[in-house]
Amino acid sequence: MALTPGLRANRLIMVEKSDTAERLGSGDVPVLGTPRLLALAEGLTCEAIGGQLAPEQTSVGVRVELRHLAASGLGAHVEISVELTEVEGRRLVFAFTAAHLDGSLVATGVIERVVVDREKFLSRATR
Repeated sequence: MALTPGLRANRLIMVEKSDTAERLGSGDVPVLGTPRLLALAEGLTCEAIGGQLAPEQTSVGVRVELRHLAASGLGAHVEISVELTEVEGRRLVFAFTAAHLDGSLVATGVIERVVVDREKFLSRATR
């Protein structure tokens, strides 16, 4: 495993109906839903370390800290960025931000993941 702080990934999205709190059941307004924002950020953490893990390894989320600071309506463009900030053994810590194109902050947070052996992890999963 050759993971070092500084690995990054980002993605620009346009808020669509499928991204909204209303559609996700996390609210009743047509704005970017917090669960969707988190899913996008978590996906980017996986992308940032893509190719850096051994084939039998994967990472799993263990902790999230998220502050959703501003609403993003339908059609809004939001850029989500993540950066690996800390590597401590198997523990990976990512900082993330989301911002509108004008630079105004939409969200900030921290995502912690742990590198695991895929087969061992799945064998312990409750059925």
